[in-house]
Amino acid sequence: MTPPDADATVETVWQGKFITAKKQGRWEYVSRARGIRAAVIVAIDEDHLILVEQYRVPLGRACLELPAGLVGDETDDEAVEIAAARELEEETGYRPGRVESLGEYFSSPGMVSESFTLVRAHELERTGEGGGVEEEGITVHRVKLGEVPAFVADCRARGLAIDVKLLLVLGQSFLT
Repeated sequence: MTPPDADATVETVWQGKFITAKKQGRWEYVSRARGIRAAVIVAIDEDHLILVEQYRVPLGRACLELPAGLVGDETDDEAVEIAAARELEEETGYRPGRVESLGEYFSSPGMVSESFTLVRAHELERTGEGGGVEEEGITVHRVKLGEVPAFVADCRARGLAIDVKLLLVLGQSFLT
């Protein structure tokens, strides 16, 4: 049995530099343009998790997130590990000695086709303050692993949005 709309023609409704709105049968969804992908980075320095906070226009407020960045937005066929290392250093000021891929994941498959590759950054070296490029205004947080749930709760209480990918590090706290 063929899933509903699986064979329907894909229509591009609108395309920008980074995203594309599409319609396929009854479904409307968004995808990345030009084959761009994303990397999400778990970076632990000693016993501290590196997090970032930045204003996100679609949310209308700042969001607490794992460091992340685009793959292939400037260079075709860019390796995820290379992009993740570059983005981690730009956003946080930490350079990894090694980057390990932990697989591909989909954050909201009913609305977007975008996936991200989750990576773990190892052997971190502090090279600068971070903060991103071109006025990204990224704030870097270095949070003791055992204090992450309380830190996230405090950020939420202060009105920050919380990225769904933080469930990765909060998971056990929800189960106990």
